[in-house]
Amino acid sequence: MKTYCVTGGAGFIGSHLCEQLLAQGHRVVNIDNFNDVYDYKTKIRNILNSTRSDFPFTYSGDKDGDLAMLQAVVESDGYRLVVADIRSMDELEAVFASERIDAVIHLAAMAGVRPSIEDPLLYEDVNVKGTLHILEVMRKHGVRKWLCASSSSVYGNNRKVPFSEEDVVDYSISPYAATKKACEVLGHTYHHLHHIDTIMLRFFTVYGERQRPDLAIHKFAGMLDKDEELTMYGDGSSRRDYTYIGDIIAGILGALSYVERMENLYEVVNLGTNRTITLRDLITSLEQEFGKRALIRTLPNQPGDVEQTYADVSKANQLFGYNPQTDFAEGIHKFVTWYRGNRHG
Repeated sequence: MKTYCVTGGAGFIGSHLCEQLLAQGHRVVNIDNFNDVYDYKTKIRNILNSTRSDFPFTYSGDKDGDLAMLQAVVESDGYRLVVADIRSMDELEAVFASERIDAVIHLAAMAGVRPSIEDPLLYEDVNVKGTLHILEVMRKHGVRKWLCASSSSVYGNNRKVPFSEEDVVDYSISPYAATKKACEVLGHTYHHLHHIDTIMLRFFTVYGERQRPDLAIHKFAGMLDKDEELTMYGDGSSRRDYTYIGDIIAGILGALSYVERMENLYEVVNLGTNRTITLRDLITSLEQEFGKRALIRTLPNQPGDVEQTYADVSKANQLFGYNPQTDFAEGIHKFVTWYRGNRHG
């Protein structure tokens, strides 16, 4: 049994990762600050599901009280929930001083392109400073293996497709993308100076069960379900490489195994599908699942939004056998099935 620290382990991707690590018999230390980007109860449900807790959790309406109760409910030999902020070195130090951590999977971040334009200082504080704190506490405590979540947004409006890890990514078009590029540079710096073996994982538009409620597929599903008007930015021709959560988790676990086997390692790796779907086709797929036509309001493209994302995944395949299995129609069906069984409010 190994001990893995997962930052952001109460979120969409993090909770699925924790669930799989626990299923493999490992110990998981989940650091999450339960910020107010969306309802904290969503993350509580994620944790109860990922730890397979059947405790009949009753929400008091007091966030601090609910989180204290959650910690008590899920605490076990295999799982520890730490409510902490990666911007606090004291809080991180307390965790790393009390655990013998074998590797870190760093997923915690302020996510989203459009909000980063409105509050770039917050994004710099969490994504860059917070990541630097993680690297510093790893250095201090001798943890030399980590994975870090980057993003397809670092490619900007790259004209060459599919996007390769060898492409130049110096032309970010949002503060969010710029912070993710900065994290890649910090990762290389700590690899060079302190011999921390590193894989930076560029995720391409992840979707599926437990997807964050602020993301397009989840928002569109809710609007369709309630017969509300969907807002479509642009003419619907923008394209995304949508990656199902099960494939992303398989990729993370493959990368984790690889970084643990290798020495003197720094790699940047795409995790996508090598396929693209237009925004219009995404809406059509949801219409088919719900059996109704969407009411669509069209608005101009938003600043910071890229025209397309499209992953070359050959490097991930070569390094650790990454081979996404879920086609878009199947993934959307799984998501909608989950959504229908998990409506809240």
